[in-house]
Amino acid sequence: MGFVRATDTTGLSVGNKKMVVVDGKEILLTNIDGSYYAIANRCPHMGGSLVKGILEDGIITCPRHGSKFDVKTGRAVGGPTILFMKFKVKDDRSYPVKLEGSDIFIDLEK
Repeated sequence: MGFVRATDTTGLSVGNKKMVVVDGKEILLTNIDGSYYAIANRCPHMGGSLVKGILEDGIITCPRHGSKFDVKTGRAVGGPTILFMKFKVKDDRSYPVKLEGSDIFIDLEK
């Protein structure tokens, strides 16, 4: 399949996020310092929608249990907390992104 057009840059200013659906997959797009990144929108811990979480300094926090992910890589940088107990969480899936003009493309195969 290769790169597929996901959206355009309109409405995705620096420091913001949005969810897009590409080929049936929910993808979280972020704009960090003018560069665009894509990870799966669902938290690998319990499926929370990451677009509803807080994005700060390139880290998205899951609104369900507080798992934290680097939006550039999908790497888990903080596990969930439930009843004061901390747990490990798997990394989130990240996708290559390229920009052509004002169009954002995502490669779902890599």
